[in-house]
Amino acid sequence: MKVNHWNQFHIHVAKGAPKANATKIWITSTGNCLLCNNNSRIPNHTLRNIMRMIEARHDDVIRAWIKYFGEIRYFC
Repeated sequence: MKVNHWNQFHIHVAKGAPKANATKIWITSTGNCLLCNNNSRIPNHTLRNIMRMIEARHDDVIRAWIKYFGEIRYFC
């Protein structure tokens, strides 16, 4: 079975204007972050802080995702 990673629960992070190929972070079913790629080349210490903030607010992110997309599918 082929898995389409583009429709799994994730967020994109970039400095400045949003970009289609920005850094991608999956949020797991347990609320943890998993880095898919760092295409925006965010420094590691900054990226770790961003991921900690996402994990701390994952319930809010989940609610926003479901409100926008109507459903949620986790990468893992």
